Parts: sequence; structure tokens; C-alpha cells
Amino acid sequence: MMIKKQTNGKDRGKSGLSKESGSEKRRSRSAAFAGMIIALPILLAGCGDPTTQVQAEGMKKVGSYMVVQEADYTEGGETEEVLATFTSSDNLCEIRKYASYYEVTLDYRNGTPSEVGAAYARTIRKASPDYEKDFEPYLYENIRLAFSGRNVNYTSLEKRIMTLFESLPDEYKEELAGFAREIAQDEEGYEENGKLSYVEAITMQMIPDALRQTACSALSIWGSKTESGERLSMRNLEWNIGSKNQISALHTVLHMNKGERSITSIGMLGLLDIITAVSDDGVMVGILDVGSRQGDPYIYEGKKCYTFDLRYALEQFTTAKEVGEYMVGESGDYTWCHNLFITDKEDAFCAEDVTSEVAATGKAKSVLRSAETPIHDGLSWDSEDSLCIVNSFATKGNQDGFTNSTSNLVRFVKYNNWVKEKEKFDVADFKGIMAKEIVDQMDVANVHSSGTVHTVILDYATGKIQVAFTTGECADDIPRFLEIGHY
Repeated sequence: MMIKKQTNGKDRGKSGLSKESGSEKRRSRSAAFAGMIIALPILLAGCGDPTTQVQAEGMKKVGSYMVVQEADYTEGGETEEVLATFTSSDNLCEIRKYASYYEVTLDYRNGTPSEVGAAYARTIRKASPDYEKDFEPYLYENIRLAFSGRNVNYTSLEKRIMTLFESLPDEYKEELAGFAREIAQDEEGYEENGKLSYVEAITMQMIPDALRQTACSALSIWGSKTESGERLSMRNLEWNIGSKNQISALHTVLHMNKGERSITSIGMLGLLDIITAVSDDGVMVGILDVGSRQGDPYIYEGKKCYTFDLRYALEQFTTAKEVGEYMVGESGDYTWCHNLFITDKEDAFCAEDVTSEVAATGKAKSVLRSAETPIHDGLSWDSEDSLCIVNSFATKGNQDGFTNSTSNLVRFVKYNNWVKEKEKFDVADFKGIMAKEIVDQMDVANVHSSGTVHTVILDYATGKIQVAFTTGECADDIPRFLEIGHY
């Protein structure tokens, strides 16, 4: 079964997506934070020293926590018309261009991985003529951030990248190589010249594994907390959007058509790893950075890419539990510690993945956390039938990324308050969580911040997937949700 794509207005009747009736309209309430400081008298025990305590003084007030206007959401999302369609000569790649994003379909059933990768690169050249001029400087910004602005030893970087490349399953290596050869033409090596070379095209596929990104959050609610009784899952991605907002122009919904192994990935044009995705079995995943321990060396020898392992797991397994157990089992071989948001119709998990080097210190362990898993002493989650994830492990006794991180602590407390303050949520209410704050408040630890790149919501009652893309310099106070299909 292939995940159903969003269609344009003329085809909407075939897609199963339709406009809502007036009875479906629900008003999302604004935040109850107006003119108020969040008090956080919360005590967290450090993992290494049970007597260590931290007293959070609360958030600094910056203007009003109310948005300029009240959000008025419906159960369904908006749709956009197709502006143009581009197809490779071998029909292995189709790219539809919308105002806010690209929709890509890759057909692995009728071509080899190498042919599919090459078709994707060729079609990108037609659909986005300035693609290399946008993505290459963005790639170098990420490289410089990873090396803290120091002079980069590109020989060492290439060794890092190609070692990780060799760890990939053969079909992924062939696909990436086909893409990289086609997009690069005759370009070689690392050179910031507005073109993508072969090694640069491979490097861009491994940003989370070789360079890293940062803050994200996720929330799943179900049962007694939803009007339908079915699960609602949401993932908010915060990412480096680029100094010239390059990523705002490259949002992509990528359908990897492999029959019963199909995946819809929400990411950026040209990327073949997994950042946020939903399988045709309804398993939703999202990556969240945690990092290892401060000062630990980066190790890539004998390691592999968790973003491609996650893609493999989505293709091989049909439930959230199976995907989570696989990722936790492989976690020692990854380059950094991370959280994974993993849900399906029945379950919700956070895979707290720990590298073998960190596990060897005894400070952390890999855990598949559920809503029933005990969390850090002093960290409070007060609602049943719900699971929240930020950029720290939360399992009791695991590495503590809350005590010394105001951002993690405040965002977790905010989610806790928002879920607790409402008895039951429908889809409109769930969207309203992302409209509770003015995004441009640099002195406040926001859930929905100016760095938000996309927010994805999956309603398991209908199977519909909605996405809010950041299309300007930063996220909108009241994000606009688009229906992009259903699993």
C-alpha cells in the first residue's frame, strides 16, 4: 500500500480528502500566559549526585505570551494548487511544486536504487534550477557550525563522511551514489562555489549523523485525552533554517514508493534520510537531538547513520514497538545520543538511544520509554494517556539533560501545563498548542520558536497528515496547516 498523496483541487475527490463542514469548525484557545511568569519550583536530582538540586526561577516575561490574534482552526487543513509538475524521462521521479513545498514521488518498483537516485537529481535540476546555489552554502553553514567556526580539515571531514557512507545498506549506498553522481556532474571535492560536488552531495545526506542539529519536541495523546479516543501525534522540528532562509524554499513531502514498504518523509528537497516520516502502516517517527557528554570526542569509525537505520526500520517493521526495539538495539553503533519519537495507532514511545561509549561510562543507557516508564525525580508529567519528548532523556536514572538546560525544562513544563489544562483535545485544539506563543521572543524558551521549520500532525482517527511549513524568515505565530495526504 502506498501512502496517499495530496492532490490538487481538481483531483480531491479521488484522494479521500475533503473540505470540512461548518459543524467541524472548532476554535483553538490562545495561551493562558498573558502577562504571567511561569513558576517552576521543580527540583531535579543530577544523575551522578543524588543530592544535587536545581531551582528554576521561572521564565522572564517578554511582552505578552498571547498571540496577536486568536487562532481559528478547523479539524481539517488547507490545500494548495499544483503550480507545476516535473517528471523524469524514465518516470522514476515526479516532482510537484506547490507554493509552500515540493511533493516528490520516487518509484523504486520500476528502477534500481541507483537509477531512482539519478532520476531524483535530474528532476530537481528542472524543478528547482537554483537548487545548488541554495543548498551548497547552507551545507557549508552546517559544516562551520559543527566545527565551531574553526578552520575545517576537509580531508578529515571527507574520511568521516565516506566511512559513514560505507556503513549504509547497499541499496541506500547505490541510491545516494546515483543521486550524487548526477547532481555533481564533474564537480569534485569540497569547494564553496555554488555547485554540489559528489562528496558534498553525500555530506548533505548525513547532517544529523556527521554534523548534528538541535532543538525539537514531540507530543502524543490518546484515549481519555482525545475527543475521538484515537491517537493524535505531533512533531515540532527546530533546525538551522539557513542565514538566507534557504530551507524555507526547499520543504519537501517525499513519497518513497516501495509497495508495502512505502514511506512518506517530510524534509528538504534532495534529502533521502529520515527527519520526520510516516510509513504506510501508520508508524510516525521524528528525530530529536540529545548529544553525548560534553567534551566527549566524536567517533565515527565502526559507526553507522541512525537516520538511515530509521528508514530501514520503517521499511522492515510494521509497528512502533518493533521500530523502537530495533533502534534501541542498534543504538550503541550510532555517532551521537538522540531521542526518537515513534508512534502508531496503538502505542507511543521515545527511543532514548545511547552510544556504546556513553553507555560504558554507566551514566546512561538505551531505553524504549513509554508513558508508563518512571521519569526523573522532580520532573512532573501530570496527564494520563500522553507522552512528551524534548531534547533530553527523561527515564529515571538515565542521563539528565534537564537540570542544566532551561530550554528543556521550560518546554517540558509548558507541554505539561497545556495538556493538563484541557480535558480532551480534537485536531483543532491540538493545532492550537502551536499557536500559544509569539515565536519571536529570544529571552523565552519557546516550544514554538522562531527556529521552527515544520510541525507535523497525524490524526489516527482519519489517517490524515497535516504539516505547517515555515516559509518566511521565521515561523508564524499562528501556523498554517496543510493537508498533505494520509497513510
